Amino acid sequence: MLPTRNPSARAAAHRAMARAALFADSSASTRLKRYNHHTEKARRLEAAARGQEVAS
Repeated sequence: MLPTRNPSARAAAHRAMARAALFADSSASTRLKRYNHHTEKARRLEAAARGQEVAS
């Protein structure tokens, strides 16, 4: 079984992927789409982490 990662750590990884997407060798629309996708995922993970901290 794989260890589960902290949602905050996953959010940080998605923020890094979002920054990397901006500098990828792709069209501007593709870079923006990837950036928005990873940024939104990071926001959702951060919100989930805050929800768990309150619930714990």
